[in-house]
Amino acid sequence: MDRLINALTARGYNLKSDGRPIVGLGSEELIKMVLDADPACLLIPAHVWTPWFSVFGSKSGFNSIEECFGDMSQHVYALETGLSSDPAMNWRCSQLDKFFLVSNSDAHSLEKLGREANVFEMESVTYPNLRRILVEHDTTKFLMTIEFFPEEGKYHADGHRDCGYWCAPEQTKKMHGVCPKCGKPLTVGVLNRVSELADREPNPPKPPKAAAFVSAIPLIEVVAGVLEVGVSSKRVELEMNRIRQSGKTEFEILLSLDQDELARATSQEIAFAIMAMRRGEVEARPGYDGEFGIIKPRITSKKPEQKILL
Repeated sequence: MDRLINALTARGYNLKSDGRPIVGLGSEELIKMVLDADPACLLIPAHVWTPWFSVFGSKSGFNSIEECFGDMSQHVYALETGLSSDPAMNWRCSQLDKFFLVSNSDAHSLEKLGREANVFEMESVTYPNLRRILVEHDTTKFLMTIEFFPEEGKYHADGHRDCGYWCAPEQTKKMHGVCPKCGKPLTVGVLNRVSELADREPNPPKPPKAAAFVSAIPLIEVVAGVLEVGVSSKRVELEMNRIRQSGKTEFEILLSLDQDELARATSQEIAFAIMAMRRGEVEARPGYDGEFGIIKPRITSKKPEQKILL
């Protein structure tokens, strides 16, 4: 890392000016610098479908990894799919079958760490082991990813945030890519861009070498939805603190505990909402043009079904 920082600094880039500094390098040149720093380094393109500054983005992207990285594309082994897409969307593009699809969480704020994650099986948790799994495409050790529902991502649908307008790709095409309220160009989102590059129909079968995935809503959002308040409210903070005292991790609560265990760790209402989420029973207003989507479990009743003993 020190060698890479020194190489970038020597070219006049001030890496201390921003948490995510922009550097004026071509992708092929950048990956060469990374590998010059250490041949064991991995470069994984992040949120590959996001409109701005991503490999396949509608505003500044390419149509293939080879277009982006040229002769150095052979050194790209994994792609990070971002919040606005999930593996099933990426499976529509057969050109991506040779890459591991990983799902990382941004480190911009502590409470959002782990909102997406990768599940590996390792004898010892070391960088060489992680690198080997990705480079060798070892599907026996990369078990699955934990995903946002992609509709919640900030760029899932097409739209124009200033006008509060969003639409599906078919509607964007009918309107020739302009906002019907102000006439300015719409920001073309991930769903549209995936469809543009896809050579498979929606909801294709899982490719043979792809990892599995599960979709989840962050626990704090489930709690806020059940309580019908904002995620920053005092009631949500108190409930989250109470849940933490159960000793269960957020992933255990969201993904693995049965309904009775959930009720003991949380409450009957929250347990009911989590079970609905696991079944994919959610309501969504997709994100667009930098605006997060809204997604919540579809709860037909505030109270879970009661057992009656006769």
